[in-house]
Amino acid sequence: MNNCVETALFGALLAVRDSKDVDRPPLRFSAAAWSTFVTGLAPRGADPHGTGRHPIS
Repeated sequence: MNNCVETALFGALLAVRDSKDVDRPPLRFSAAAWSTFVTGLAPRGADPHGTGRHPIS
């Protein structure tokens, strides 16, 4: 599909941008906000961070 994003550390924030539209400024997220977002993407009961711990469903 060609849906790609780039990520980079920007000080204490994570910067995210569309790799095909590099002229737009990146979106910036705190570590807590990004972690919450990534956790929300995982199927229920999955281990999105690879820690070996699974949340209780």
